[in-house]
Amino acid sequence: MKKGLTVISALVIGAMLFLSACGGNNTGSSSGGDSSTDTTVVLDVAYPIFGSVPKDLSLVQDSINAIAKEKINATVKLTPISFGNWEQQVNLMLSSGEKLDLMVVTSTLYSGLVAKGQIIELDSLLDSHGQGIKDAMDPIYLNASRISGSVYGVPTIRDFAASQGLTMRKDLVEKHQIDVSSIKTLDDVEAVLKLVKEKEPNLTPLVPGNIGRTMLDSYRWFDQLGDSIGVLPNYDNDLQVVNLYETEEYAEFVRKMRSWYSSDLILKDAATNKTSQFDLLKSNRGFAYFSNMKPGFEEQESKSSGVPVVTTTLVQPVSTTTNVTGIMWGIPINSKVPEKAMEFLNLMYTDKDIVNLFNWGIEGTHYVVQSDNVIDFPEGVDAATSGYSMNMGYLFGNQFLSHVFTGNDPNIWKETEAFNESAIKSKALGFTFDATPVKTEYAAVTNVVTQYKLPLETGSVDPDVVLPEFISKLKSAGIEKVIAEKQKQLDEWAAASK
Repeated sequence: MKKGLTVISALVIGAMLFLSACGGNNTGSSSGGDSSTDTTVVLDVAYPIFGSVPKDLSLVQDSINAIAKEKINATVKLTPISFGNWEQQVNLMLSSGEKLDLMVVTSTLYSGLVAKGQIIELDSLLDSHGQGIKDAMDPIYLNASRISGSVYGVPTIRDFAASQGLTMRKDLVEKHQIDVSSIKTLDDVEAVLKLVKEKEPNLTPLVPGNIGRTMLDSYRWFDQLGDSIGVLPNYDNDLQVVNLYETEEYAEFVRKMRSWYSSDLILKDAATNKTSQFDLLKSNRGFAYFSNMKPGFEEQESKSSGVPVVTTTLVQPVSTTTNVTGIMWGIPINSKVPEKAMEFLNLMYTDKDIVNLFNWGIEGTHYVVQSDNVIDFPEGVDAATSGYSMNMGYLFGNQFLSHVFTGNDPNIWKETEAFNESAIKSKALGFTFDATPVKTEYAAVTNVVTQYKLPLETGSVDPDVVLPEFISKLKSAGIEKVIAEKQKQLDEWAAASK
């Protein structure tokens, strides 16, 4: 069975699922302590995952700890949490003061965590304990995470750009002789969806790209500037920030989605859907979804859904701060041993053995090396029976140190580097908004967006009625003040960058 490569699939946190956590065995005798002593420090590490906790996680954790104990006199307690419950659980852990030393930081949470003082500034720690991270990463990408001049999150090394397009079931594309190369615009997509609806009336042509995602999340013409609360049209706009939700382009998009929804081209419960795009395709309920794409994407999605897929590009590769900061690692304010946390984080970006343990598990048990950097499952093992098969290499430090699973291009990491270099760079690449000066308005606006975004951008409600109401509530919540502050910070950033 082929195992696909991992990419970030932007990652907007979806429905609230149950907490999945795993402890495992630790060799340390202390849960904290000064790194200058001989006491082995135990680091609590939390990160989001799809699906259930791998049954062999404790074995992988022990193998990671054997390396970490020898190299930095520390061990880790890994706590994977369901993606659907990630935001809620992280907020609970941080607000309750629960012990936590390292955590994944997504772009959707980043500025809020900084504004609330829940993650610490990392510049001095990178200089003293994270030189390997700085050596491994192009400064333009590390600097992209700066807020008010300081780094609070370290991006994982992976694809730092995204092309956006449509992912479709290969069997139905071939059955109905769809010319994938001719699909270039939303009108072209609509024609294909209507054809599939006519030929396959028992399935839905277009489904969400993931739980909690809208159609706009993978079809953009603007730089989100972190959160879409004030955006940069066409990745430039002379650095003038606008209210996305008041633009004619946004109105046209949600009207088109409404037209598709009313024509039964979009999943009826798209706004409340709790089923992944993979399961929707596998169960013959769906045909296609919008997606953020990178080199190796077709192989990845085919493996994840168990259904071969093909893709077409609608939006050419672009690199924005959100692409870079989509997945990062940060040190919570709760940590009592931030220096040791940074030492372990440094290993995740420099130590190939630790990277591959996180990504693929234990050699000989969860994978075997075929040749050079290419691996496969051991004989008699596949993704369903393996005790460790998460397919989430983009999450753990430096993915370019990772093995390549058989069935994928052995040169995929070189291709990904080239992809990063070739992408259009947003004029605001490197700018990160600090919501602290307008945190009250920001929280209120975020609540309004949460209420209206999914229904509008999946076509589930009539925009002619709901969009004016949405805009009115945004203004009442203070979006104009938030945008003015974002414009002020962007101007200051641009001046300092000259």
